[in-house]
This record gives sequence, C-alpha cells and structure tokens, in this order.
Amino acid sequence: MKAVILAAGEGKRMHPLTYTRPKVMLPIANRPILEHLLIELKKAGVREFTLVVGYHAETIRQHFGDGSKWGVRVDYVTQRKQLGTAHAVKMVEGLVGDRFLLANGDVLLKAEDVEKLLAKDTIALSLTEAKDTRDLGVVEITGDRIKAIHEKVANPPSKLVNAGVYLLTADIFPAIAKTGESPRGEYELTDSLQILLGEDYPVSWVKIAHWLNLSYPWDLLTANESLMEGIEAQNLGTIEEHAVIKGKVSIGKGTTVRSNSYIQGPVIIGENCDIGPNCFIRPSTAIGDSCHIGSAVEVKNSIIMRGSKIPHHNYIGDSIIGQECNLGAGTKIANLRLDKSTITSGGVDTKRRKLGAIIGDGVQTGINSSINIGSLIGDHSFIGPGAFVAGVVLPGSQIF
Repeated sequence: MKAVILAAGEGKRMHPLTYTRPKVMLPIANRPILEHLLIELKKAGVREFTLVVGYHAETIRQHFGDGSKWGVRVDYVTQRKQLGTAHAVKMVEGLVGDRFLLANGDVLLKAEDVEKLLAKDTIALSLTEAKDTRDLGVVEITGDRIKAIHEKVANPPSKLVNAGVYLLTADIFPAIAKTGESPRGEYELTDSLQILLGEDYPVSWVKIAHWLNLSYPWDLLTANESLMEGIEAQNLGTIEEHAVIKGKVSIGKGTTVRSNSYIQGPVIIGENCDIGPNCFIRPSTAIGDSCHIGSAVEVKNSIIMRGSKIPHHNYIGDSIIGQECNLGAGTKIANLRLDKSTITSGGVDTKRRKLGAIIGDGVQTGINSSINIGSLIGDHSFIGPGAFVAGVVLPGSQIF
C-alpha cells in the first residue's frame, strides 16, 4: 500500500504564514502538519509515500529527504502548475498499484481512522461531521454509498463533509481522463468521483472520529492546543535553580531554562533555546528551536517558530510568530476585544473571542510597539518604535 500526499499548494488563506513556505509545512506542536500526517499513516501500516510537491518544494524535500528518519520510503513528483487535485493524481498514475491511499497534505487525523479506510475494497471517502461547512465539500449518502458531492454550497444538504483522505483504485484514472475544468480553471478530483457516481460506480465511505480542519491561520492554534494535550514530559536540557515547571513540559536538547522562569504545561520547547530568567510561559505554547524568551515576557497559547527572539517585557497571547522574528522591548500584542465579542481578521469572522496577531517570517518591531487583535503582518516587515498596528500589513512594509 502506497500513500500519495498532495502537498503542492500554497494555501493562500494561510497568509501571511505561507508567503515563505507551503501550507503543509506550517508547524503544530513543533512538527509540520505534513509530518503529523506521515506519522499517523505509518502507524496505520503505510511504508511508501509519494509526495506531490510544487510551491516551495525545496522546504518539503529538505525536511523529509528519503524518509529514512521516519523508517519509511519517500519519493517526490513535482506539479509545476497547480492545476487541481485530479491533475495531481493523474501525475502518479504510473507510480501506484491497483489500490492506493490519497490524502490532502493539510489534514490531521488518527491512525485508527486510516485503518478503517484501508479495510475497504473499493473506492472510498473519509467523512466527518462539521458544524460549519463553509469552504468544505458536503457529501450526501445513501446507506453505505456516496450519493453526491457538493463543493462549497450555500445551503448544504447535510453536515457530512469530505475529510480529504481517500482509498482509490485504478478505476479513478479513466474518470480523471473524462474530467473537465472546474469554474476556477482546475481539474478537481471530486468532479472525477462525481463522474463515477453518474456511472453508478459504487463509491463507499467511512466516518472518521478525529479530524481537524486547517483553513485559516487561527485554526493552527486550535490544532496546536489539541495536539499538545498528548505530549509527554521530558527534559533534555538544563533547568536552573528556582525555575518552576508544572504539568507536561517537553524541553529539547541544548535548551536552558533560567532561574525564576515559570512554565505551566502543556508546553513544548525546542532545542538550543534560551528561556528566561523571570518569564512566564502558559499552557498550549509551542516554541521552536533556537528561540529566546527573555525577562518579564509572558507567552500564552501561541506558536513561536524557529529562531525568533522575544527578549524583553513582551506579551504574546493567542498568536503565531513566524521564523527569525525579533520583537523590541515592550512590544505588546492585544488578544481580546473590550466588548468581548468575536474577532475579525482579514475580513473573516474567526469565531474566536481571543486572537492576537499572525506574524510572518523575519518581522522586526521597535520598542513599545503595539499590535491590535487579529492583525496579519506580512514577512520581513518593520514596525517602528511606539507604532500601533492593526489590520493587514503587506510583506516588506515599514510602519513608523
């Protein structure tokens, strides 16, 4: 059994985080989304992977290599133009057998659900129930068969949605050959499946229990919080006297937690980090490798990516900080409206009462700068001393 993973897309709804990396390489609990998926598929018995890459393909190739680090075999197919999911599957026609697993690279699920799908002997979709079906494919069923697939409809006929993981057979390829362009100019796998349904081909389904939808940057915070509950406490670094560690906290090699730091798990801290002294790290925070969290800094329910520095008198709450950022002394990020209502970010209602900022790679802020709730700050922007930022900031901007 081989798994084909679709990892060629940019993920524009994840801007500003995907200006510099593909969506599947965004970190949750200090691992890329795609790595979490690969690990669960391996647990389900999959040992061979073909990754369909495109946008910033080098970041995926460098991270996964030949797969030997995970005890699997990984090869790659490059989709130079992202012409849709059916186009991507057609590219692997000569590389798969009669049955293969197909997964979108941005889904999070559990091995036991994959095993249910692998037990099927015909084409099958994974389905889950969703309260909010916006931006999702809604599926109608009749008994154990799929009746119809509806892409992003205003009045969905059900709450069952396509979870983005399929068991496919070689029968899919003739259907792909008959598939025309969608209204957005792509060749969609769901259109190919609809062709099979129109020919009365038996497409079955399984309902999965564990699934996280990752459409927008703030969805990463929800996923991070969920995955952090399963971490194991470990200390591979150095903890100085008078530091307080409570709950499940994972500390990587070469990391130093300095005196009077207070860390309340679940928290993950990567390798070669410098933490404290006198900082407060609150639950559901993931800190990547080579980061510095300094004196009088409070971080809560946030993702801090590799190489970022938050060194002096800063507050970071419900936020995502990209790689190699540096926040000047006194930089504060707001994360709650005064009226306590839900926060809008980039024109989208996040349905979250608490959300700070989403900050791209290489952003620098000056002393005493203030960043408002729901701000989206593009990579390599400069926020000057004392500046106030709100809304959407394009990459490379300078605000004084």
